[in-house]
Amino acid sequence: MLDPRYVRENLDHIQQIIKDKNSKVNIDTFASLYDEVKELQQQEQDLNTQKNQAAKEQNAEAGKKIKEQLQALSEKLSDKQKELNELLWAIPNAYSDDTPVGKDEEENKLLRTWGEPKAFTFDVKDHVDLGTALDILDFESAWKISWSRFVYLKNGLVRLQFALIQWVMETLTNQEIIDEIIKKNNLKVKNTPFTLMLPPFFMKMDVMDKMGRLQPTDERYCYEQDNLVLNGSAEHVLGPLHMDQQLTEDQLPIRYLGYATSFRREAGSYGKDTKGMIRMHQFDKLEMESFCLPEDGQEEQDFMIAIQEHMLQQLEIPYEVLICCTGDMGDVDYRHIDINAWIPSQDKYRETHSGDYMTDYQARRLNIRYKKADGEKGFVHMNDATAFALSRTLVAIIENNQQEDGSIKVPKVLQKWMGKEVI
Repeated sequence: MLDPRYVRENLDHIQQIIKDKNSKVNIDTFASLYDEVKELQQQEQDLNTQKNQAAKEQNAEAGKKIKEQLQALSEKLSDKQKELNELLWAIPNAYSDDTPVGKDEEENKLLRTWGEPKAFTFDVKDHVDLGTALDILDFESAWKISWSRFVYLKNGLVRLQFALIQWVMETLTNQEIIDEIIKKNNLKVKNTPFTLMLPPFFMKMDVMDKMGRLQPTDERYCYEQDNLVLNGSAEHVLGPLHMDQQLTEDQLPIRYLGYATSFRREAGSYGKDTKGMIRMHQFDKLEMESFCLPEDGQEEQDFMIAIQEHMLQQLEIPYEVLICCTGDMGDVDYRHIDINAWIPSQDKYRETHSGDYMTDYQARRLNIRYKKADGEKGFVHMNDATAFALSRTLVAIIENNQQEDGSIKVPKVLQKWMGKEVI
């Protein structure tokens, strides 16, 4: 959430943010609610002072009366604070100066491209036809057992997925590679490697809500009787790791690489990408999450994007980098970058990576703070970014590396784990 005092003092600006992000939240009552909470807090403080004075004077009758007043006031303050917090949580994050204002993905801004789409000398097949013919994908069995938008990976494709996982873990824990990426992109971030994490698939619903990722609930697989929800991405269960903690300056940045099977209903995607592995209910992801000081937040995002580009270049997959407009970014996002990989069968780029910089929006809700050596305190800034959404990455690898005979060439960086050059 945003700083409530900032919201109170900048209501016109907040209203513009709400409009630009296509949010429907109504903040007409915010000022009166905020002022009432502040007044009640002052009354509570005054009564506590009076209670202490009565105790000092051993005035039991006055103390009893003040205690009754405090109880009634506390209940009223609790109700009003809850009402204010619910409104605060509904207000979207601000957005960066370089974020374009726009309605939807059509108004995202292209930053750069890398690589040239391959000119095939034969008719290009999609990953479904290639994978089925090679007996590495089985959609038919998945449909019979689990319905649509599920798949069985088989044989060489299972090995390819685990090769990707091994390679990414080696890359992000290798000090020399981290140093190389920082130097190549003229970054000033610390060269802290990533800690490997295998998180739970389930998380408490209220904790995901603090992450700002629970809504809309029709996109989530919720088990309300247990207060649990299946994660929609690994960062959902990585972000709360330091909830209710104060981190010291020398601990930051803290960086995690998490691997998790993720789940989404795809409720709003009826009729979209019904064929293949582009849009799945269940998919595996390798996700980066970081916690840093406020002054390092945006460069930390640039570092994560540089990692994404480094790995796609190593795989020799052409891609484009876009900065998303206000209408195509999440409520929690301050700055949102997408990377789209080239998909030959569709003759266009499709999203495979995203990078979200949230400033302290999530940290305020999660109560994750920092303290510097000079005594400065505040909320940490948080970033998350895709290392690889494995199903979509496999699509890009399969289609960009298809051979005329229907086989698939294994990218050089993965051959170490595959033990062969062709599937």
